[in-house]
Amino acid sequence: MAENAVLIERAQAGEKEAREVLIEQNLGLVRHIVKRFSGRGYETEDLFQIGVIGLIKSIDKFNTSYDVKFSTYAVPLITGEIKRFLRDDGMVKVSRTLKENGMKVKYARERLGNEKNREPTLEEVASEAALTVEEVVLAMEANVQVESIYKSVYQNDGNEIFMIDQIADEKANEQETVLNHLVVHQLINGLPQKEQKLIKLRYYQEKTQTEVAKVLGISQVQVSRMEKKILLTMREKFSEIH
Repeated sequence: MAENAVLIERAQAGEKEAREVLIEQNLGLVRHIVKRFSGRGYETEDLFQIGVIGLIKSIDKFNTSYDVKFSTYAVPLITGEIKRFLRDDGMVKVSRTLKENGMKVKYARERLGNEKNREPTLEEVASEAALTVEEVVLAMEANVQVESIYKSVYQNDGNEIFMIDQIADEKANEQETVLNHLVVHQLINGLPQKEQKLIKLRYYQEKTQTEVAKVLGISQVQVSRMEKKILLTMREKFSEIH
């Protein structure tokens, strides 16, 4: 752990060799994560390269003073980088592949609607746009997907944002939540056995301080003091990474 921390500090200071060593040491972790995303129509090596980007970000952002394994910190960042690539690349592929057909369908529907004073049928749109019915359906579905994520929504303060911004925020929050759980788990495991038991009884088994006191063979006042001290220490350590 100490040797790893030194390498990370050297890498963060700009030492290329230290960064390369850290990347090499953690390529197995990246490959392990990439396996979870197999079978989605992407080359494994492409996903691996994206995962390495997440690994590099982990090296740059990791706080060496925090009592958490680097791999624990890196996993959600690598996973998040791959998920963002899959989401964003999928959107680009849809827009590139079907954009032209989508425009044809849009103009065909407008022309026919004005001409017939009603919503045209799929067959009529296909004929007008010189497309097959299947191509029309695919184009319409793709446009709905793309338009929906760029739909304007409004916050309480009246500022306009887009649905895609909300999705991105939700993904970021999800990733942060996972990381926080991992960090808390590491913090608890780093406590002395008696303090671990106190926290687990209080916050995982929802025991009262009086019940915990009986289990630990101490007074309720001692439990209260210990709990406050443990939580304060954990909070201080937790804040160092944020």
